[in-house]
Amino acid sequence: MDEQDKLLKHMIIEHKLVIADVKLVADFQRYILYWRKRFTEQPITDFCSVIRINSTAPLEEQDNYFLLCDVLPEDRLLREELQKQRLKEILEQQQQERNDNNFHGICMFCNEEFFGNRFLPRSVLLNHMAREHAFNIGLPDNIVNCNEFLCTLQKKLDNLQCLYCEKTFRDKNTLKDHMRKKQHRRINPKNREYDRFYVINYLELGKSWEEVQLEDDRELLDHQEDDWSDWEERPDSAVCLFCEKQAETIEKLCVHMEDAHEFDLLKIKSELGLNFYQQVKLVNFIRRQIHQCRCYGCHVKFKSKAELRTHMEEAKHTSLLPERKTWDQPEYYFPTYENDTLLCTLSDSESDLTAQEQNGNITIISEDTSKLHALKQSSILNQLLLQEGLKN
Repeated sequence: MDEQDKLLKHMIIEHKLVIADVKLVADFQRYILYWRKRFTEQPITDFCSVIRINSTAPLEEQDNYFLLCDVLPEDRLLREELQKQRLKEILEQQQQERNDNNFHGICMFCNEEFFGNRFLPRSVLLNHMAREHAFNIGLPDNIVNCNEFLCTLQKKLDNLQCLYCEKTFRDKNTLKDHMRKKQHRRINPKNREYDRFYVINYLELGKSWEEVQLEDDRELLDHQEDDWSDWEERPDSAVCLFCEKQAETIEKLCVHMEDAHEFDLLKIKSELGLNFYQQVKLVNFIRRQIHQCRCYGCHVKFKSKAELRTHMEEAKHTSLLPERKTWDQPEYYFPTYENDTLLCTLSDSESDLTAQEQNGNITIISEDTSKLHALKQSSILNQLLLQEGLKN
């Protein structure tokens, strides 16, 4: 960098040549060699803008400077090619590090050693320091020249320098306490010395990781500000309990089931005083019976749903519900079909609850555990297990 500054100063003083945005040139040496060759082929004025200083002064006091910048298409193309070449070299370097069989790394905080390339030891080491010591320098896949990076950090610690605020302390214990208490177990994001160790800084011409992330944040904000007022969501359709008819609302579906199948769900709900969960169990019970091609009115099984539907309509068994204890069972909490929209459209208002439930005066009687043997013999779990065993 010192030699580069000397060279730039020399070109300005001796040759009146100014290079714009030098820091954005990915490979300064190749850039200089390229234009050195081109200036021998054509006059410098074919490439550079001429800037006249002291234009109002006498002619002998005026002077011309030459500005080389990426406004010139050839210069812009050269900078982009150098950027691509540098990114390619950086990715190749990163791949070499991944395949390195001779890696040997030591944790900066507990001196645990990591060897070889099995399980990507660089990643294991970085993850170890992040997990065990709360020292996170970034994702391993975003880091290149990892050995040099770790050596740079270790050298700072050996010099008793805090990695975040970069202050120097009198001894190692004072430094450790400072970094722990101040939560300075991280690197200084404003220190440009670390930029070369992160792949993200090589992705776009002239953009640092901060600028790349800022652009990502702007894109998120732009999406949030988009006008979605014209979005029309297609409503989910509920399917009839007995046929393939679909309707966008439960009201329309209930009208269809009453007209086509003589099944009045709203009337049944009202007459039986069903709350939301009882409606769910009733719907799931009917769904399962129809799926199994079984008439829930007379328990006869048919070969197809079409035969079952014809039978139930002719025998008027659609409205012939079995006793409540048949369908009001815990097993019917679970839907027969996934994403059954009808279940989502059932009413769950407070009017579905009984007066006792609305007041919260539900009596819960606990079982007497003083006589465990008798409790085991009379527990309802025995009945459920017996029923499940018979089914299996």
